[in-house]
Amino acid sequence: MQNSEFKTPFFMIDENKLIENLKIAQHLKDISGAKLVLALKCFSTWGVFDIIKPYLDGTTSSGPFEVKLGYETFGKETHAYSVGYSKEDVEAVSTYCDKLIFNSQSQLQAYRHLVKEGTSIGLRLNPGVSHASQDLADPARQFSRLGVHQEQLLSESFNCIDGAMFHMNCENKDAGSFSQLLEQISENFGEYLNQLKWVSLGGGIFFTWPGYDIQTLGKSLRDFAKRHGVQVYLEPGEAIITETTDLVVTVVDIVENGMRTAIVDSATEAHRLDTLIYNEPASVLEASNDGEHQYVIGSCSCLAGDQFCIARFDKPLEIGQRLHIQDSAGYTMVKLNWFNGLRMPSIYCRRSNGEVRKLNEFGYQDFKDALSRWRV
Repeated sequence: MQNSEFKTPFFMIDENKLIENLKIAQHLKDISGAKLVLALKCFSTWGVFDIIKPYLDGTTSSGPFEVKLGYETFGKETHAYSVGYSKEDVEAVSTYCDKLIFNSQSQLQAYRHLVKEGTSIGLRLNPGVSHASQDLADPARQFSRLGVHQEQLLSESFNCIDGAMFHMNCENKDAGSFSQLLEQISENFGEYLNQLKWVSLGGGIFFTWPGYDIQTLGKSLRDFAKRHGVQVYLEPGEAIITETTDLVVTVVDIVENGMRTAIVDSATEAHRLDTLIYNEPASVLEASNDGEHQYVIGSCSCLAGDQFCIARFDKPLEIGQRLHIQDSAGYTMVKLNWFNGLRMPSIYCRRSNGEVRKLNEFGYQDFKDALSRWRV
């Protein structure tokens, strides 16, 4: 089946592109000895987990439902983490997880007795250094609530944990920068890390970026693990699914008020939220840098500033024409919402043999049930 047979908007995941990233992940595991667990906060489309499972070691979460989803649909190792657990959360996730990571020493002390026997307990540490392009996503930003800072660490906390988690990167495409962060962690936390069995170094390490120096990354991870006698974990999300998925939309109108705007049957506010949150314009497959015809690719939502990007094309756009919004998997499908009651994109996967499988589709009843199922 061709894309033209599917009603827009829809996501199309490409298995071949996904496997390209996964092979790089496997190579990194081979040269570093690190284990990789998929960050479900970035990508939870479990319909393609059978493709991913042979290459990764499990999943990691940021909330109770993600823990259960990873356990039920991925298997292997299931890591649980949350910035703030309730007693009920800890009791629930302890049923499913192999490792449970607390964000603070107060939560560790309050709830560690609830963790089932055999589950490895960890604590998130904040190194005070990071690599992040935007303050909103910087784990070490001023007044950060994410993890325990060095000056607040109590030595007795290490009597009841097996591991630690650092997450201090966001789209770090520089292996040298990451290596420097590891050196600082070793210098500042080494006496604690030497007592542990495992250390997770979080996600945000863009090792599938073109030209990334994966050999340097692998050596840095291997040396760090040997230095402290720990099993190292990484929690990739974006690195696994980058450039694998298009959001396919249709031009439904063209208007002009100082600049031509092609209105499409989708919205960043509803279907590609990070474009709006981080003010990072999308890219369109059909666009041309040297094209003579410039358009705003605008959404059909009521939010005035809701647009995907400004793009140039070799030919004028036409109503009914389809456009492919590229790289639309990470932090996208997990944030879908019903703003304006817009049609939710269906989700498909193009298998390596060319077959297209439908993973999900949504209708009016899903919209209606989202906020109410019963009347007062």
